Amino acid sequence: MSVSTLVVLVVAAIAVVVAVRLGSTFFRYRGARVITCPENHQPAGVQVDAGHAAATALGAAPQLRLSTCSRWPEKAGCGQECLRQIEASPEDCLVRNILVSWYARKNCAMCGKPIGEIHLVEQKPALLTPERVTVEWREVAPEKLLGVLETARPVCFSCHLATTFARQHPDLAIDRSRPA
Repeated sequence: MSVSTLVVLVVAAIAVVVAVRLGSTFFRYRGARVITCPENHQPAGVQVDAGHAAATALGAAPQLRLSTCSRWPEKAGCGQECLRQIEASPEDCLVRNILVSWYARKNCAMCGKPIGEIHLVEQKPALLTPERVTVEWREVAPEKLLGVLETARPVCFSCHLATTFARQHPDLAIDRSRPA
């Protein structure tokens, strides 16, 4: 093996290590999160600047900063002390993990079937509000999520789809469960 081939292999190996480190940091810190604002002790929805975290992760721990916060623009100049919560437990405050945990071992409030495995991209279960309306996750602001989960009930994707169709197109839906 020639010296130039060895140099290329070493450079390629270093590039792979760097790419894995940057990529894993980016994916670890992306996504909406729910934290408790240190100023008012209320839930707030935030997103970490995952690109910045990845870019600063090579030599040491990544430097975290927020890219969005539900309390901005009013509190945009805050010290971002909430980042300590994310540093301490980045997975526990992630909205998708909160939801997956909440749905675990639950049955649909409408058909009674187990919710089962959650698919984060397609056919996601929904939430049944006390008003008996189903809503998708994306319709709930992260800062309101914990409060909604206290009163909501789980609904499978199929029941959510059926009730949404019936609500949006009552002239096309037939409810066979009601007496004639």
